[in-house]
Amino acid sequence: MNTGSNSTDTRNARLNRYVARCMYAGALCTLLAACSPGERNTSRYAQARDSAPFQAVDLSTVRDAVPRVEPKSRYGNPASYMVRGKRYTTLASSKGYRQRGIASWYGTKFHGHRTSSGEPYDMYRMSAAHKTLPLPTYARVRNLRNGRSVIVKVNDRGPFHENRLIDLSYAAAARLGILGKGTGLVEVEAIDPQVYAGGKADRKVAASQPKTAQPSATTRQPSLYLQLGAFSERSNAERLKARLSGTELPGELRITRKGTGPKPVFRVRIGPLANVETADRLTHLLADKGIRAPQVVID
Repeated sequence: MNTGSNSTDTRNARLNRYVARCMYAGALCTLLAACSPGERNTSRYAQARDSAPFQAVDLSTVRDAVPRVEPKSRYGNPASYMVRGKRYTTLASSKGYRQRGIASWYGTKFHGHRTSSGEPYDMYRMSAAHKTLPLPTYARVRNLRNGRSVIVKVNDRGPFHENRLIDLSYAAAARLGILGKGTGLVEVEAIDPQVYAGGKADRKVAASQPKTAQPSATTRQPSLYLQLGAFSERSNAERLKARLSGTELPGELRITRKGTGPKPVFRVRIGPLANVETADRLTHLLADKGIRAPQVVID
């Protein structure tokens, strides 16, 4: 009887079982980390940087999202949440929401990964990410420079870049004509699915998708500003303006008055600015001066 050989086999078997358990535990931890909700974790993605598809894609047949009544997502709708040290408060309702701002887009890096609502991100469908709108929200997004518009389903959180209002899917950005520059000046208007379903005009738009509206020759081009503050007392606006005296700025620093009644608002703005890149650089300059989080204004 070779007891030494049996003893060695037993030790090897135990070692193999131990290694197998360790490998299983490691794989399980990786899976749980990949599936856990929360802000985007760059370690989940194969690409270090985002990009457009590597081959040309025909998006002419991609249709707008069709608004429909849906329950709020079980995920992505906390009362508030933190990203990069900043707290965001989720809106209780999208009713009446309408705002202008800067749109960006996201593509291949996130394609197929889970969104904040739990749905997989599909860059070839009409969807978007927003910091505060309830998930899901259907919204019409209009390019203020060329008049094109699309309807998207907001099912994700973001963008968390300064000065950005909405992050569009690759398909939505292509339809709006903002892929080349990477950003665009847009207006975002939430859609009530119940009203949309009963609206004849909206049904006509849906029937004629995809929409390729062209800008009118008389369309006034939008102007981009950064608003540093709004005050009920002009003296406070003057003090803020004085903080930037002697600073070389990429646009005119002015105080404008809104309202003619007994309670006017005095707004401190810089602009018009040449483009989004100028607005981003100015935001960093203002931060160095102690003026943080200026508001993007498009007139």
